[in-house]
Amino acid sequence: MKILFAEDDKALASYVRAGLEEEGHVVDHFADGRDALSFCLYNPCDLAILDRMMPGMDGIALVRALRGAGSEIPVLFLTGLADVDDRVEGLQAGADDYLTKPFHFVELSARVAALTRRRTSHAEATTLSVHDLELDLLGRTARRQGQPIPLQNKEFMLLEVLMRNAGRVLTRTMLLDRVWNYSFEPNTTVLETHMSRLRAKIDKPFDRPLIHTVRNSGYSMHAPR
Repeated sequence: MKILFAEDDKALASYVRAGLEEEGHVVDHFADGRDALSFCLYNPCDLAILDRMMPGMDGIALVRALRGAGSEIPVLFLTGLADVDDRVEGLQAGADDYLTKPFHFVELSARVAALTRRRTSHAEATTLSVHDLELDLLGRTARRQGQPIPLQNKEFMLLEVLMRNAGRVLTRTMLLDRVWNYSFEPNTTVLETHMSRLRAKIDKPFDRPLIHTVRNSGYSMHAPR
C-alpha cells in the first residue's frame, strides 16, 4: 500500500516510516503540509497519515483541501493535540480516524489495517491478476496456475507495481522510487537483483514469461502474445 505521511518531527517520522515499510508499505514522507498536499493531489495514494501542526499548511487545512478537491483518500490524524474539541475538529474536517501522541506503533498499524479494509471492502479489488498469475493484496500471497509462489517483502512489492501497471513500460527510476522509495547511486544493482529473483519464481518454472525487459527503457508485465 502507498502511504502519504506528513510529519515535521524527524525522529518520529523516521520511526514511523521504518515501521510501516517493514510491513510492506511504500511511504512518501513530507515535513511541510503544502508539499504533502501537492504530492497527494497528483500522485495516487492509498492512505494519508497527517500531523496537525506542520509548517506550510496545518493538517486541518490539508485535509479540507483534499476533500475540497474531491479526494476520498482515507486520512488518519497522528497528533499531539488530544483534547476532545481537537479530535472533533479533525473528524469534522474530513479525517477518518484520529490517534494521539504518544502512541504504540502496534496500534497505529492496526488502525492503518482497519482503514485499508474499510476502503478495499467497497472501493477496490483485493486481488490483481495478469494471465494465469494472481496476487492477493490482503493475504500477501501469489499463485500462478494455482501453484503458490513464496515471495520476500520487496519481491512482493515489485510484483505488485508491475501488475498494477500491466501493459505499461516502467523505467528503472520509476521502479526504484515506487518500491524502495529513495534515491540510489546510479550504479546500484538492487533492482536487477530483485528482478532476477522474481523472474526465477514467476516465469522460469512456467512455459511463458510474463515479465519482459524493454531495451533501453525498463520493464513491462503483460500476458503472452
